Amino acid sequence: MNNNSVTPSYFEFTLFSDYGSLRSLFFNLCLLIYMTIISANVVIILTVCLDKSLHQPMYIFICCLCLNSLYGSAGFFPRFLMDILSDTHFISRPLCFVQIYVIHTYKAHELSLLSAMACDRFIAICQPLHYHSKMTSRVVGQLVICTVLCPACILGYFTYQSSSLSLCGYKLHRIVCTNWSVVQLSCVDTTMIITVGQFLAVTTIFIPLFFVLYTYLRILLVCRRSSSEFRGKALQTCLPHIVTFVNFCISLFCEFSLSLSKVGEVNPFVIVTLSLEFLIIPPLSNPLIYGLNLPQIRGVIYGFLK
Repeated sequence: MNNNSVTPSYFEFTLFSDYGSLRSLFFNLCLLIYMTIISANVVIILTVCLDKSLHQPMYIFICCLCLNSLYGSAGFFPRFLMDILSDTHFISRPLCFVQIYVIHTYKAHELSLLSAMACDRFIAICQPLHYHSKMTSRVVGQLVICTVLCPACILGYFTYQSSSLSLCGYKLHRIVCTNWSVVQLSCVDTTMIITVGQFLAVTTIFIPLFFVLYTYLRILLVCRRSSSEFRGKALQTCLPHIVTFVNFCISLFCEFSLSLSKVGEVNPFVIVTLSLEFLIIPPLSNPLIYGLNLPQIRGVIYGFLK
């Protein structure tokens, strides 16, 4: 296949190298990371599901966050592990767009869930007397459904539009399929798709960011007028969420900056590092942050171990 052919049936990742004797080392390291992600997230999910004292909005959102980590990791790691061991790095066109959809919805679900968690903490700390009347099981269910279905539908349509493009190339300067790298191979004018994509990317990052900043500004104002004991309890429940949200926003910002950069001007090592960062660090750090910092979850886990 040459670069002038239209609508290739597969794509080739060009950033994979022949690691030689280090191939097995890289594979085992990545497999260990993937197994750790699965184990850590499953522990949190089972802890929340099996202990009735954790059937509260905050822990339900944490459980959903861990489920989303498993979802995003499943869209990346199996294929990535195969590519490490393989001498050729081709992926079929349908599988590439499936991976694009899974990874993009994983990012959108993560931001939506973190925003819902910020709303939950805002009501719990700033309006404690109305918390149980506002954050009912029905409201929590509606929030979870909304955070899942809205990004799934919007990104499903956008991914479909990208998949219908005629392409004049098949080489992706990535280790994973991304919508931006595929659209750049288009034979037709993609100004509209690129503009809409950038608008969606900016809005899905900055609207949740501003919302979370607003809620925590209100929380800080309430804590400032409260007792030291109240501030300690508020910080205990809010700090893991703040760390998780900041970490994920930094990851997304790096990945978004990479998408806007010209492929030939970026060092391949930087591309690989930024591509892996948001797919490895959040799924790995989320269960550790919540499992170690929230005494309710930590206590239940210790109880299971004993």
